[in-house]
Amino acid sequence: MTFEEARKNLRDLELREFAFNHAAGMLYFDGVTAAPKGTYVSRGKTLSVLNEEMYKLSSGEAAQETLRVLGERLDELTPAERRLVQLREKALRFRSRVPMDEYVAYQELLNESATVWREAKEKSDFTLFQPLLEKIVAANRRFAGLVEPDKDPYDFWLDNYEEGMTQAFCDSFFAKLREKLVPLMAKVAASEQPDTSLLGVRFPLDKQAELSAWLMRFLRLDPERCALTTTEHPFTIDFSRHDVRITTKYHENAFTSSMFSVIHEGGHALYELGTGEDYAFTQLGRGVSMGVHESQSRFYENIIGRSRAFCELAWPELVRLCPELGRYDAEAFYRAVNASKPGLIRIEADELSYSLHIMVRYELERALLHGEAKVSELPERWNALYKQYLGVDVPDDAHGVLQDSHWSGGDLGYFPSYALGSAYGAQLMARMREGFDPDAAVASGDITPVNAWLGECIWQYGGLKTPSELMREALGGDFDPGYYTDYLEAKMREVYRF
Repeated sequence: MTFEEARKNLRDLELREFAFNHAAGMLYFDGVTAAPKGTYVSRGKTLSVLNEEMYKLSSGEAAQETLRVLGERLDELTPAERRLVQLREKALRFRSRVPMDEYVAYQELLNESATVWREAKEKSDFTLFQPLLEKIVAANRRFAGLVEPDKDPYDFWLDNYEEGMTQAFCDSFFAKLREKLVPLMAKVAASEQPDTSLLGVRFPLDKQAELSAWLMRFLRLDPERCALTTTEHPFTIDFSRHDVRITTKYHENAFTSSMFSVIHEGGHALYELGTGEDYAFTQLGRGVSMGVHESQSRFYENIIGRSRAFCELAWPELVRLCPELGRYDAEAFYRAVNASKPGLIRIEADELSYSLHIMVRYELERALLHGEAKVSELPERWNALYKQYLGVDVPDDAHGVLQDSHWSGGDLGYFPSYALGSAYGAQLMARMREGFDPDAAVASGDITPVNAWLGECIWQYGGLKTPSELMREALGGDFDPGYYTDYLEAKMREVYRF
Protein backbone atom coordinates (compact mmCIF):
# COMPACT_ATOMS: atom_id res chain seq x y z
CA MET A 1 0.00 0.00 0.00
CA THR A 2 1.47 3.35 -1.04
CA PHE A 3 1.37 6.43 1.15
CA GLU A 4 -1.30 8.11 -1.00
CA GLU A 5 -3.35 4.93 -1.10
CA ALA A 6 -3.20 4.82 2.70
CA ARG A 7 -4.41 8.42 2.95
CA LYS A 8 -7.34 7.63 0.69
CA ASN A 9 -8.07 4.46 2.62
CA LEU A 10 -8.14 6.46 5.85
CA ARG A 11 -10.86 8.70 4.42
CA ASP A 12 -12.79 5.68 3.14
CA LEU A 13 -12.55 3.92 6.51
CA GLU A 14 -13.86 6.99 8.29
CA LEU A 15 -16.82 7.37 5.92
CA ARG A 16 -17.77 3.69 6.03
CA GLU A 17 -17.51 3.57 9.81
CA PHE A 18 -19.61 6.74 10.02
CA ALA A 19 -22.31 5.04 7.93
CA PHE A 20 -22.42 1.98 10.19
CA ASN A 21 -22.54 4.15 13.30
CA HIS A 22 -25.28 6.27 11.76
CA ALA A 23 -27.42 3.22 11.06
CA ALA A 24 -26.82 1.74 14.53
CA GLY A 25 -27.53 5.09 16.13
CA MET A 26 -30.84 5.45 14.33
CA LEU A 27 -31.90 2.03 15.57
CA TYR A 28 -30.91 2.95 19.12
CA PHE A 29 -32.77 6.27 18.91
CA ASP A 30 -35.91 4.53 17.69
CA GLY A 31 -35.60 1.96 20.45
CA VAL A 32 -35.57 4.52 23.27
CA THR A 33 -38.21 6.83 21.80
CA ALA A 34 -40.99 5.48 19.58
CA ALA A 35 -40.42 1.74 19.27
CA PRO A 36 -42.66 -0.69 21.22
CA LYS A 37 -40.86 -2.59 23.99
CA GLY A 38 -40.87 -5.97 22.27
CA THR A 39 -39.04 -4.71 19.20
CA TYR A 40 -35.68 -4.91 20.96
CA VAL A 41 -35.36 -8.57 19.83
CA SER A 42 -35.21 -7.89 16.09
CA ARG A 43 -33.32 -4.65 16.65
CA GLY A 44 -30.71 -6.59 18.58
CA LYS A 45 -30.17 -8.96 15.66
CA THR A 46 -29.65 -6.08 13.25
CA LEU A 47 -27.32 -4.29 15.64
CA SER A 48 -25.25 -7.44 16.12
CA VAL A 49 -24.66 -7.65 12.37
CA LEU A 50 -23.82 -3.95 12.11
CA ASN A 51 -21.44 -4.11 15.04
CA GLU A 52 -19.71 -7.18 13.65
CA GLU A 53 -19.16 -5.40 10.33
CA MET A 54 -17.87 -2.30 12.12
CA TYR A 55 -15.50 -4.45 14.13
CA LYS A 56 -14.13 -6.13 11.01
CA LEU A 57 -13.82 -2.82 9.19
CA SER A 58 -11.87 -1.02 11.89
CA SER A 59 -9.60 -3.90 12.91
CA GLY A 60 -9.09 -5.79 9.66
CA GLU A 61 -5.83 -6.18 7.75
CA ALA A 62 -6.55 -3.22 5.46
CA ALA A 63 -7.13 -0.93 8.44
CA GLN A 64 -3.99 -2.14 10.18
CA GLU A 65 -1.87 -1.72 7.05
CA THR A 66 -3.27 1.78 6.55
CA LEU A 67 -2.24 2.81 10.05
CA ARG A 68 1.19 1.21 9.65
CA VAL A 69 1.95 3.11 6.44
CA LEU A 70 0.64 6.41 7.74
CA GLY A 71 2.37 5.94 11.09
CA GLU A 72 5.74 5.84 9.36
CA ARG A 73 5.21 9.28 7.78
CA LEU A 74 3.18 11.19 10.36
CA ASP A 75 5.04 14.44 9.71
CA GLU A 76 3.67 14.45 6.14
CA LEU A 77 0.05 14.26 7.27
CA THR A 78 -2.29 17.14 7.98
CA PRO A 79 -3.15 17.82 11.64
CA ALA A 80 -6.56 16.24 11.06
CA GLU A 81 -5.04 13.11 9.54
CA ARG A 82 -2.55 12.76 12.40
CA ARG A 83 -5.33 13.04 14.94
CA LEU A 84 -7.40 10.44 13.08
CA VAL A 85 -4.45 8.06 13.05
CA GLN A 86 -4.01 8.57 16.79
CA LEU A 87 -7.70 7.89 17.50
CA ARG A 88 -7.85 4.88 15.20
CA GLU A 89 -4.75 3.36 16.78
CA LYS A 90 -6.41 3.70 20.18
CA ALA A 91 -9.59 2.04 18.88
CA LEU A 92 -7.54 -0.68 17.19
CA ARG A 93 -5.84 -1.55 20.49
CA PHE A 94 -9.29 -2.10 21.96
CA ARG A 95 -10.73 -4.15 19.11
CA SER A 96 -7.60 -6.19 18.48
CA ARG A 97 -7.50 -7.28 22.12
CA VAL A 98 -11.23 -7.80 22.72
CA PRO A 99 -12.53 -10.88 20.88
CA MET A 100 -15.08 -9.98 18.24
CA ASP A 101 -17.71 -12.40 19.52
CA GLU A 102 -17.49 -10.83 22.99
CA TYR A 103 -17.72 -7.32 21.56
CA VAL A 104 -20.78 -8.15 19.48
CA ALA A 105 -22.44 -9.99 22.38
CA TYR A 106 -21.83 -6.95 24.57
CA GLN A 107 -23.60 -4.68 22.06
CA GLU A 108 -26.56 -7.08 22.07
CA LEU A 109 -26.53 -6.97 25.86
CA LEU A 110 -26.70 -3.17 25.86
CA ASN A 111 -29.64 -3.24 23.46
CA GLU A 112 -31.58 -5.57 25.77
CA SER A 113 -30.44 -3.67 28.85
CA ALA A 114 -31.92 -0.38 27.64
CA THR A 115 -35.35 -1.99 27.39
CA VAL A 116 -35.15 -3.85 30.70
CA TRP A 117 -33.91 -0.72 32.51
CA ARG A 118 -36.99 1.20 31.36
CA GLU A 119 -39.27 -1.56 32.65
CA ALA A 120 -37.37 -1.78 35.94
CA LYS A 121 -37.65 1.96 36.45
CA GLU A 122 -41.36 1.95 35.65
CA LYS A 123 -41.89 -0.81 38.23
CA SER A 124 -39.26 0.59 40.62
CA ASP A 125 -37.70 -2.85 40.86
CA PHE A 126 -33.90 -3.01 40.66
CA THR A 127 -33.91 -6.82 40.71
CA LEU A 128 -35.24 -6.83 37.13
CA PHE A 129 -32.22 -4.87 35.93
CA GLN A 130 -29.64 -6.40 38.27
CA PRO A 131 -28.71 -9.49 36.16
CA LEU A 132 -27.98 -7.38 33.09
CA LEU A 133 -25.99 -4.80 35.02
CA GLU A 134 -23.92 -7.60 36.52
CA LYS A 135 -23.01 -8.70 33.00
CA ILE A 136 -22.26 -5.11 31.95
CA VAL A 137 -19.94 -4.52 34.90
CA ALA A 138 -18.19 -7.85 34.34
CA ALA A 139 -17.70 -7.03 30.65
CA ASN A 140 -16.32 -3.57 31.46
CA ARG A 141 -13.82 -5.04 33.89
CA ARG A 142 -12.80 -7.75 31.45
CA PHE A 143 -12.40 -5.37 28.49
CA ALA A 144 -10.26 -2.98 30.52
CA GLY A 145 -8.04 -5.89 31.61
CA LEU A 146 -7.66 -7.18 28.07
CA VAL A 147 -6.84 -3.82 26.50
CA GLU A 148 -4.60 -2.28 29.18
CA PRO A 149 -3.87 -4.95 31.81
CA ASP A 150 -1.44 -2.72 33.71
CA LYS A 151 -3.93 0.13 34.06
CA ASP A 152 -6.55 0.55 36.77
CA PRO A 153 -9.88 -0.47 35.17
CA TYR A 154 -11.68 2.66 36.33
CA ASP A 155 -8.88 4.88 35.02
CA PHE A 156 -9.24 3.04 31.72
CA TRP A 157 -12.92 3.92 31.43
CA LEU A 158 -12.55 7.47 32.75
CA ASP A 159 -10.05 8.10 29.97
CA ASN A 160 -12.49 6.60 27.49
CA TYR A 161 -14.99 9.40 28.17
CA GLU A 162 -12.54 12.19 29.01
CA GLU A 163 -9.15 11.66 27.45
CA GLY A 164 -6.50 12.08 30.16
CA MET A 165 -8.89 11.93 33.14
CA THR A 166 -7.81 9.79 36.11
CA GLN A 167 -9.08 8.93 39.57
CA ALA A 168 -6.25 11.03 41.00
CA PHE A 169 -7.57 14.05 39.11
CA CYS A 170 -11.16 13.33 40.18
CA ASP A 171 -10.18 12.86 43.82
CA SER A 172 -8.39 16.22 43.86
CA PHE A 173 -11.17 17.97 41.93
CA PHE A 174 -13.97 16.64 44.13
CA ALA A 175 -11.98 17.42 47.29
CA LYS A 176 -11.72 21.07 46.22
CA LEU A 177 -15.43 21.20 45.53
CA ARG A 178 -16.31 19.64 48.90
CA GLU A 179 -14.00 22.04 50.73
CA LYS A 180 -15.86 25.09 49.40
CA LEU A 181 -19.36 23.81 48.73
CA VAL A 182 -20.19 21.88 51.90
CA PRO A 183 -19.84 24.97 54.17
CA LEU A 184 -21.73 27.02 51.59
CA MET A 185 -24.55 24.48 51.57
CA ALA A 186 -24.74 24.69 55.36
CA LYS A 187 -24.96 28.48 55.17
CA VAL A 188 -27.70 28.27 52.57
CA ALA A 189 -29.63 25.71 54.65
CA ALA A 190 -29.58 28.10 57.61
CA SER A 191 -30.92 31.00 55.53
CA GLU A 192 -34.50 31.96 54.77
CA GLN A 193 -35.63 29.86 51.83
CA PRO A 194 -37.15 31.40 48.68
CA ASP A 195 -40.76 30.60 47.82
CA THR A 196 -40.63 27.77 45.28
CA SER A 197 -44.37 27.11 45.04
CA LEU A 198 -44.51 28.40 41.47
CA LEU A 199 -42.45 25.41 40.35
CA GLY A 200 -45.42 23.15 41.12
CA VAL A 201 -47.99 25.14 39.17
CA ARG A 202 -49.96 23.01 36.72
CA PHE A 203 -48.53 23.72 33.28
CA PRO A 204 -50.47 21.89 30.51
CA LEU A 205 -48.30 19.49 28.51
CA ASP A 206 -49.25 20.97 25.15
CA LYS A 207 -48.19 24.39 26.42
CA GLN A 208 -44.90 22.92 27.63
CA ALA A 209 -44.34 21.68 24.09
CA GLU A 210 -44.88 25.25 22.87
CA LEU A 211 -42.37 26.43 25.46
CA SER A 212 -39.87 23.89 24.15
CA ALA A 213 -40.25 25.30 20.64
CA TRP A 214 -39.66 28.83 21.99
CA LEU A 215 -36.55 27.68 23.84
CA MET A 216 -35.14 26.06 20.72
CA ARG A 217 -35.65 29.30 18.81
CA PHE A 218 -33.95 31.25 21.60
CA LEU A 219 -30.96 28.92 21.48
CA ARG A 220 -30.78 29.37 17.68
CA LEU A 221 -31.06 25.65 17.02
CA ASP A 222 -31.45 25.05 13.30
CA PRO A 223 -34.85 23.31 12.84
CA GLU A 224 -33.61 21.86 9.54
CA ARG A 225 -30.92 19.90 11.38
CA CYS A 226 -32.22 19.45 14.93
CA ALA A 227 -35.48 17.91 16.16
CA LEU A 228 -37.02 17.32 19.59
CA THR A 229 -38.97 14.30 20.81
CA THR A 230 -39.82 12.68 24.16
CA THR A 231 -38.30 9.75 26.03
CA GLU A 232 -37.98 8.33 29.55
CA HIS A 233 -34.60 9.94 30.26
CA PRO A 234 -33.62 13.05 28.27
CA PHE A 235 -30.54 12.73 26.05
CA THR A 236 -28.96 13.98 22.84
CA ILE A 237 -27.82 11.81 19.96
CA ASP A 238 -25.60 13.21 17.24
CA PHE A 239 -25.48 11.51 13.87
CA SER A 240 -23.52 14.32 12.22
CA ARG A 241 -23.39 18.13 12.14
CA HIS A 242 -26.32 17.79 9.73
CA ASP A 243 -28.55 15.70 12.02
CA VAL A 244 -28.79 15.99 15.81
CA ARG A 245 -31.79 14.83 17.89
CA ILE A 246 -32.64 15.97 21.40
CA THR A 247 -35.24 14.59 23.79
CA THR A 248 -37.14 15.63 26.88
CA LYS A 249 -39.84 14.39 29.25
CA TYR A 250 -42.82 16.49 30.32
CA HIS A 251 -44.28 16.62 33.83
CA GLU A 252 -47.51 18.56 34.23
CA ASN A 253 -46.69 19.79 37.75
CA ALA A 254 -42.95 20.30 37.24
CA PHE A 255 -42.57 22.39 34.11
CA THR A 256 -38.98 23.42 34.79
CA SER A 257 -37.88 19.77 34.56
CA SER A 258 -38.53 19.73 30.83
CA MET A 259 -37.65 23.39 30.39
CA PHE A 260 -34.11 22.96 31.65
CA SER A 261 -33.64 19.57 30.00
CA VAL A 262 -34.41 21.18 26.64
CA ILE A 263 -31.86 23.92 27.31
CA HIS A 264 -29.33 21.34 28.53
CA GLU A 265 -29.74 19.03 25.56
CA GLY A 266 -29.85 22.09 23.32
CA GLY A 267 -26.35 22.95 24.52
CA HIS A 268 -25.15 19.50 23.45
CA ALA A 269 -26.84 19.97 20.08
CA LEU A 270 -25.31 23.39 19.46
CA TYR A 271 -21.85 21.92 19.97
CA GLU A 272 -22.44 19.11 17.48
CA LEU A 273 -24.13 21.36 14.93
CA GLY A 274 -21.21 23.77 15.18
CA THR A 275 -18.41 21.32 14.42
CA GLY A 276 -16.35 22.13 11.34
CA GLU A 277 -17.66 21.05 7.95
CA ASP A 278 -14.19 19.79 7.02
CA TYR A 279 -14.48 17.13 9.74
CA ALA A 280 -17.99 15.93 8.89
CA PHE A 281 -18.44 12.15 8.50
CA THR A 282 -15.24 11.42 10.43
CA GLN A 283 -14.47 10.88 14.11
CA LEU A 284 -13.39 14.51 14.28
CA GLY A 285 -16.84 15.72 13.31
CA ARG A 286 -18.18 15.49 16.85
CA GLY A 287 -17.49 16.85 20.32
CA VAL A 288 -14.07 15.85 21.64
CA SER A 289 -15.09 14.48 25.05
CA MET A 290 -17.93 14.20 27.51
CA GLY A 291 -16.37 16.76 29.88
CA VAL A 292 -16.18 19.36 27.13
CA HIS A 293 -19.65 18.35 25.97
CA GLU A 294 -21.09 18.80 29.44
CA SER A 295 -19.37 22.18 29.68
CA GLN A 296 -21.64 23.27 26.84
CA SER A 297 -24.88 21.70 28.06
CA ARG A 298 -24.40 22.76 31.68
CA PHE A 299 -23.32 26.24 30.53
CA TYR A 300 -26.57 26.80 28.65
CA GLU A 301 -28.75 25.09 31.24
CA ASN A 302 -27.42 26.89 34.30
CA ILE A 303 -25.15 29.81 33.57
CA ILE A 304 -27.45 31.05 30.81
CA GLY A 305 -30.78 29.38 31.64
CA ARG A 306 -30.78 30.19 35.34
CA SER A 307 -29.35 33.68 34.95
CA ARG A 308 -31.37 36.72 35.99
CA ALA A 309 -31.21 37.99 32.40
CA PHE A 310 -32.79 34.85 31.00
CA CYS A 311 -35.41 34.54 33.75
CA GLU A 312 -36.58 38.08 33.00
CA LEU A 313 -36.58 37.41 29.26
CA ALA A 314 -38.52 34.13 29.55
CA TRP A 315 -41.04 35.27 32.14
CA PRO A 316 -43.58 36.93 29.78
CA GLU A 317 -43.58 33.81 27.59
CA LEU A 318 -44.10 31.56 30.62
CA VAL A 319 -47.06 33.65 31.80
CA ARG A 320 -48.54 33.71 28.29
CA LEU A 321 -48.43 29.91 28.11
CA CYS A 322 -49.48 29.38 31.73
CA PRO A 323 -51.56 32.34 33.02
CA GLU A 324 -51.62 30.85 36.54
CA LEU A 325 -47.97 31.94 36.85
CA GLY A 326 -49.18 35.55 36.57
CA ARG A 327 -49.56 35.80 40.34
CA TYR A 328 -45.78 35.58 40.61
CA ASP A 329 -43.07 37.68 38.98
CA ALA A 330 -39.71 37.24 37.25
CA GLU A 331 -37.76 37.84 40.47
CA ALA A 332 -39.67 35.07 42.22
CA PHE A 333 -38.95 32.79 39.25
CA TYR A 334 -35.23 33.61 39.34
CA ARG A 335 -34.98 32.85 43.05
CA ALA A 336 -37.11 29.69 42.78
CA VAL A 337 -35.06 28.08 39.98
CA ASN A 338 -31.85 28.87 41.85
CA ALA A 339 -33.01 27.75 45.29
CA SER A 340 -30.79 25.08 46.80
CA LYS A 341 -32.39 22.16 48.53
CA PRO A 342 -30.76 18.71 48.36
CA GLY A 343 -33.05 16.25 46.62
CA LEU A 344 -33.23 12.81 45.09
CA ILE A 345 -33.01 13.36 41.34
CA ARG A 346 -29.73 14.35 39.68
CA ILE A 347 -31.18 15.97 36.56
CA GLU A 348 -33.42 18.15 38.75
CA ALA A 349 -30.70 19.05 41.25
CA ASP A 350 -29.80 22.66 41.96
CA GLU A 351 -26.34 23.84 40.96
CA LEU A 352 -24.99 23.91 44.51
CA SER A 353 -25.81 20.30 45.39
CA TYR A 354 -25.40 18.87 41.90
CA SER A 355 -21.80 17.74 42.26
CA LEU A 356 -22.69 15.68 45.33
CA HIS A 357 -24.97 13.60 43.10
CA ILE A 358 -21.98 12.99 40.84
CA MET A 359 -19.74 12.04 43.76
CA VAL A 360 -22.22 9.31 44.76
CA ARG A 361 -22.03 7.78 41.31
CA TYR A 362 -18.26 8.19 41.15
CA GLU A 363 -17.76 6.25 44.37
CA LEU A 364 -20.15 3.49 43.32
CA GLU A 365 -18.66 3.08 39.86
CA ARG A 366 -15.17 2.89 41.26
CA ALA A 367 -16.23 0.28 43.80
CA LEU A 368 -17.91 -1.81 41.09
CA LEU A 369 -14.95 -1.75 38.72
CA HIS A 370 -12.51 -2.47 41.56
CA GLY A 371 -14.59 -5.44 42.66
CA GLU A 372 -15.20 -3.80 46.03
CA ALA A 373 -18.98 -3.81 45.67
CA LYS A 374 -21.50 -6.24 44.22
CA VAL A 375 -24.20 -5.05 41.86
CA SER A 376 -26.77 -6.54 44.25
CA GLU A 377 -25.53 -4.11 46.92
CA LEU A 378 -26.07 -1.01 44.79
CA PRO A 379 -29.50 0.06 46.11
CA GLU A 380 -28.36 -0.18 49.73
CA ARG A 381 -25.07 1.60 49.04
CA TRP A 382 -26.80 4.25 46.92
CA ASN A 383 -29.35 5.00 49.64
CA ALA A 384 -26.64 5.22 52.31
CA LEU A 385 -24.54 7.67 50.28
CA TYR A 386 -27.57 9.85 49.53
CA LYS A 387 -28.27 10.04 53.25
CA GLN A 388 -24.62 10.79 54.00
CA TYR A 389 -23.97 13.35 51.25
CA LEU A 390 -27.36 14.94 50.68
CA GLY A 391 -29.26 14.14 53.87
CA VAL A 392 -32.22 12.65 52.03
CA ASP A 393 -34.00 9.32 52.36
CA VAL A 394 -34.49 7.40 49.10
CA PRO A 395 -38.06 6.05 48.97
CA ASP A 396 -37.69 3.55 46.12
CA ASP A 397 -35.44 2.34 43.31
CA ALA A 398 -37.02 4.58 40.66
CA HIS A 399 -36.02 7.67 42.63
CA GLY A 400 -32.71 6.09 43.52
CA VAL A 401 -30.39 3.70 41.78
CA LEU A 402 -32.57 3.35 38.66
CA GLN A 403 -33.01 7.06 37.92
CA ASP A 404 -30.22 7.33 35.32
CA SER A 405 -30.00 5.44 32.04
CA HIS A 406 -26.20 5.57 31.77
CA TRP A 407 -25.30 2.20 33.29
CA SER A 408 -27.83 0.44 31.07
CA GLY A 409 -25.80 1.76 28.14
CA GLY A 410 -22.52 0.58 29.64
CA ASP A 411 -21.37 4.11 30.43
CA LEU A 412 -19.35 3.50 33.58
CA GLY A 413 -16.89 6.37 33.88
CA TYR A 414 -19.15 8.97 32.26
CA PHE A 415 -20.60 10.69 35.35
CA PRO A 416 -17.52 12.68 36.52
CA SER A 417 -17.74 14.54 33.20
CA TYR A 418 -20.90 16.30 34.42
CA ALA A 419 -19.15 17.93 37.37
CA LEU A 420 -16.07 18.74 35.31
CA GLY A 421 -18.23 20.27 32.60
CA SER A 422 -20.06 22.43 35.16
CA ALA A 423 -16.74 23.79 36.39
CA TYR A 424 -15.46 24.34 32.86
CA GLY A 425 -18.61 26.34 32.10
CA ALA A 426 -18.06 28.84 34.91
CA GLN A 427 -14.50 29.51 33.78
CA LEU A 428 -15.63 29.82 30.15
CA MET A 429 -18.12 32.51 31.16
CA ALA A 430 -15.41 34.43 33.02
CA ARG A 431 -13.23 34.26 29.92
CA MET A 432 -16.11 35.27 27.66
CA ARG A 433 -16.82 38.36 29.76
CA GLU A 434 -13.33 39.66 28.99
CA GLY A 435 -14.46 40.29 25.41
CA PHE A 436 -18.15 41.28 25.59
CA ASP A 437 -21.24 41.29 27.80
CA PRO A 438 -22.99 37.92 27.43
CA ASP A 439 -25.68 38.93 29.95
CA ALA A 440 -26.71 41.81 27.71
CA ALA A 441 -26.94 39.43 24.77
CA VAL A 442 -29.20 37.09 26.75
CA ALA A 443 -31.37 39.96 27.96
CA SER A 444 -31.87 41.11 24.37
CA GLY A 445 -33.06 37.66 23.33
CA ASP A 446 -30.28 37.39 20.77
CA ILE A 447 -27.53 35.07 21.99
CA THR A 448 -25.74 35.03 18.66
CA PRO A 449 -22.61 36.59 20.24
CA VAL A 450 -22.49 33.82 22.87
CA ASN A 451 -22.90 31.08 20.27
CA ALA A 452 -20.34 32.73 18.01
CA TRP A 453 -17.73 32.89 20.81
CA LEU A 454 -18.18 29.25 21.72
CA GLY A 455 -18.23 28.30 18.06
CA GLU A 456 -14.93 30.06 17.50
CA CYS A 457 -13.20 28.77 20.64
CA ILE A 458 -14.64 25.24 20.96
CA TRP A 459 -17.26 23.97 18.54
CA GLN A 460 -15.47 24.37 15.23
CA TYR A 461 -12.59 22.11 16.27
CA GLY A 462 -14.73 19.01 16.85
CA GLY A 463 -12.35 16.25 17.91
CA LEU A 464 -9.22 17.74 16.36
CA LYS A 465 -7.55 18.66 19.65
CA THR A 466 -7.33 16.78 22.92
CA PRO A 467 -9.71 17.99 25.65
CA SER A 468 -6.89 19.52 27.69
CA GLU A 469 -5.42 21.32 24.65
CA LEU A 470 -8.82 22.64 23.60
CA MET A 471 -9.84 23.88 27.04
CA ARG A 472 -6.48 25.44 27.85
CA GLU A 473 -6.70 27.53 24.68
CA ALA A 474 -10.36 28.44 25.23
CA LEU A 475 -9.77 29.33 28.89
CA GLY A 476 -6.57 31.22 28.20
CA GLY A 477 -4.71 29.18 30.80
CA ASP A 478 -5.00 26.28 33.22
CA PHE A 479 -8.31 24.94 34.42
CA ASP A 480 -9.16 26.23 37.90
CA PRO A 481 -12.23 24.87 39.76
CA GLY A 482 -12.10 28.01 41.90
CA TYR A 483 -14.03 29.83 39.17
CA TYR A 484 -16.89 27.40 39.68
CA THR A 485 -17.00 27.63 43.47
CA ASP A 486 -16.70 31.43 43.31
CA TYR A 487 -19.55 31.53 40.79
CA LEU A 488 -21.78 29.41 43.04
CA GLU A 489 -20.97 31.47 46.11
CA ALA A 490 -21.81 34.71 44.31
CA LYS A 491 -25.10 33.30 43.03
CA MET A 492 -26.13 31.96 46.45
CA ARG A 493 -25.38 35.32 48.03
CA GLU A 494 -27.66 36.96 45.51
CA VAL A 495 -30.45 34.42 45.77
CA TYR A 496 -30.36 34.07 49.56
CA ARG A 497 -29.37 37.67 50.26
CA PHE A 498 -26.69 37.00 52.85
